[in-house]
Amino acid sequence: MPWDGPEPYAPAGVPLVDLLDRVLATGVVVSGDLVLAIADVPLVRISLHALLSSVSERMPAPWPDSGPL
Repeated sequence: MPWDGPEPYAPAGVPLVDLLDRVLATGVVVSGDLVLAIADVPLVRISLHALLSSVSERMPAPWPDSGPL
C-alpha cells in the first residue's frame, strides 16, 4: 500500500514573511568580530554589534525632542 501523505522527514518550511514578523516583533541581536592578521600578528579588528527590532508609534522615544542626532 503506497504512502499518500507527506514524507516523514521532509523539512518543515517557514515562510520568510512569518520569520521576519517573528524576528521584528521580538528583536534580534547580531554581533561578530573580524580580525585581519598576518603571520599570527593581528593588524585590524572590526567588531559589529547591531540590534534589529521594529518601532512602534505608541512607544515614546527614549530621548527628548528630535532625537540623539
